[in-house]
Amino acid sequence: MYFSLIIPVYNRPDEVDELLESLSKLNYKEDFEIVIVEDGSAIRCEDVVHQYQNKLSISYYYKENSGPGDSRNYGMKVAKGDYFIIFDSDCIIPAEYLTEVDKALKTHYVDCFGGPDRALDSFSDIQKAINFAMTSFLTTGGIRGGSEKIDKFQPRSFNMGISRKAFEASNGFGNIHPGEDPDLSIRLWDLGFETKLFPAAYVYHKRRIDWDKFSVQVNKFGKARPILNSWYPKYNKLTFFFPSVFIIGLALSVALLIFTYDLLAKLYCVYFFIIFLVSTVQNKSIKIGYLSVTAVWKQFLGYGMGFLESYIKIIILKKKPEEAFPYLFFKN
Repeated sequence: MYFSLIIPVYNRPDEVDELLESLSKLNYKEDFEIVIVEDGSAIRCEDVVHQYQNKLSISYYYKENSGPGDSRNYGMKVAKGDYFIIFDSDCIIPAEYLTEVDKALKTHYVDCFGGPDRALDSFSDIQKAINFAMTSFLTTGGIRGGSEKIDKFQPRSFNMGISRKAFEASNGFGNIHPGEDPDLSIRLWDLGFETKLFPAAYVYHKRRIDWDKFSVQVNKFGKARPILNSWYPKYNKLTFFFPSVFIIGLALSVALLIFTYDLLAKLYCVYFFIIFLVSTVQNKSIKIGYLSVTAVWKQFLGYGMGFLESYIKIIILKKKPEEAFPYLFFKN
């Protein structure tokens, strides 16, 4: 099997340098190629790519900005491989990654897989806290951390593999962003393809974002979900409502304190204390434990409010997604 690694990038040459450096240290013995797709960047990474031409088989393409989904599709169209692996530019890849993927595909072949993400010791405290919020079983159920149900898994495009056959049958990613990864997974299921989680195929996801950018990001995640539910109602789950219920319950717990009813507020305090405790132990840092409480709060607030706004506009008021949230859609 010949792997093509597809990497869209937008104004992040430093990230590409770290990513390519990690790829140059892979212990995989077979040939593979790397396809860099520059998505209309003002700050290009072409010079960085040139530095690795003697170490890796790399091709570089520049195109007008049309979003990450379309850029991944572009990369897969020009790639030579029969199996594509997609990374975000802010990932660092462990040396054994391709070896683990190759082993997993030989053990149980699937046309689409996803892997979890982890944090390196060198990451900042805020990056580690956000990583905890995004991967912990206490928040997302471990979706990105690898503890979600292994079969019927919805791969995330920061660490995802898809066969050429599945790509050509599905036409790849749509123009919604975020939400393009579950959209593709569901369409693949409807076409009869299988998806699977490969727990050993993890990446280090650096997430170079601050608190404000994190809030905006999770808010968009929340807005995308009711849109996907309206497109694919049979795949709707009650768990998608949890962040919104969490925020409403928190507001209710504060209101009930006026009437001296504090049981609900105490339950929330216990939950956030558990977040603090587990993160502190996991990261061996009280500071990261404290920051993780902040990250979880911002995660639930951003996602929950975004979900509620989108649910009202899309599900109740029946607005067209492109009209209700035009900034969630790229024009290809």
